[in-house]
Amino acid sequence: MIDLRLLREDPDRVRASQRARGEDVDIVDALLSADERRRSSSVRFDELRSEQKALGKLIPKATGDEKAELLKKAGELSAAVKAADAEQDEAAAEAQRLLLRIGNIVHPDIPRGGEDDFVVLETVGTRRDFAAEGFEPKDHLELGQLLGAIDVERGAKVSGSRFYYLTGVGALLELALVNAAIAQATAAGFTPMLTPALVKPRAMEGTGFLGQAAQDVYHLEKDDFYLVGTSEVPLAAYHMDEILDGDQLPLRYAGFSPCFRREAGTYGKDTRGIFRVHQFDKVEMFSYVLPEEAEAEHARLLEWEKQWLTSLELPFQVIDTATGDLGSSASRKFDCEAWIPTQGKYRELTSTSNCDEFQARRLSVRVREGKNVRPLATLNGTLCAVPRTIVALLENHQQADGSVRVPEVLRPYLGGREVLEPTAK
Repeated sequence: MIDLRLLREDPDRVRASQRARGEDVDIVDALLSADERRRSSSVRFDELRSEQKALGKLIPKATGDEKAELLKKAGELSAAVKAADAEQDEAAAEAQRLLLRIGNIVHPDIPRGGEDDFVVLETVGTRRDFAAEGFEPKDHLELGQLLGAIDVERGAKVSGSRFYYLTGVGALLELALVNAAIAQATAAGFTPMLTPALVKPRAMEGTGFLGQAAQDVYHLEKDDFYLVGTSEVPLAAYHMDEILDGDQLPLRYAGFSPCFRREAGTYGKDTRGIFRVHQFDKVEMFSYVLPEEAEAEHARLLEWEKQWLTSLELPFQVIDTATGDLGSSASRKFDCEAWIPTQGKYRELTSTSNCDEFQARRLSVRVREGKNVRPLATLNGTLCAVPRTIVALLENHQQADGSVRVPEVLRPYLGGREVLEPTAK
């Protein structure tokens, strides 16, 4: 959540941020009003309690009519104190409810607009000219079927649309990707983590996924658990309600977990193959840093993502996403989009978000520096979302006979294989 002091001191900045996100601007004034009611009712409660305590000291000393009058006043004060306490609780609850609906303050340099208003920051690698090579590229599903690697028909039979099996070399390719990604992250100083896939409501709400993203989240109503859409959620909540020592920072974790997404609102989009699915595995980077280090850490996470995609020999572009395409927790987000030959466009493979103090405030994760305790900053970055990475690998490294060249970084994790050979023609 945002800092309430910022809201009181510079409400126009919060309004501008909400407007840039395409979110409700009126909520800012509603929150200011609720906050004022909370503070005034708190003052009123304290005044009445003080008066009540003072009266309590007089009653034992009084006698006769005076005591009766004081007792009557004490009864009236008691009722007033209860009413003020209830009003204080109600105003505080309303302020908190509204505060949780306001997104993080967007970075001043981020492009304004919607999903298509991103700015390309960099293009890396060379896209293959398949026409010059003399053959028409196959899409990832056709290649996956030739390799005996992907089975979407049985995935649909067992679980429905947007589910799949990775079989044979497909399963091995996932394990190779995960192991190679974890190896890179570990070499960079990240602590590997295997995280829970089910979390309590506070963990999901604390990371900002029960706001605008709520429709995409699976909820197990009977047990009141949520299935995570990314290990960002359990990694952010790992230090929930803790005060970390400043000397411990930065803390960096690389989480591997299954991820579950309803893909609400994507009917008809990417229905072929495994690019957009309901369940997938992912390696996620997560950092806890001092707030003043957040921008530098964001740049580092982007560099680690670029290192990963470069090691996979994939052509990609880096974009600065626009305000209307941010998650509620992020102040800025960079995406790396790999070239998908049969689609003729770049598609998102990784993203990294700077959440500043937003998630830490909601989850009560703080840092102690001497006698000072304050919220820290959290950041996240995809290292490897497995199915989309497999899509990009198969299409970009395919050969005319349907085989697929294996990038050197993955060969040690695939028994030294240099090429994945078709099992069916």
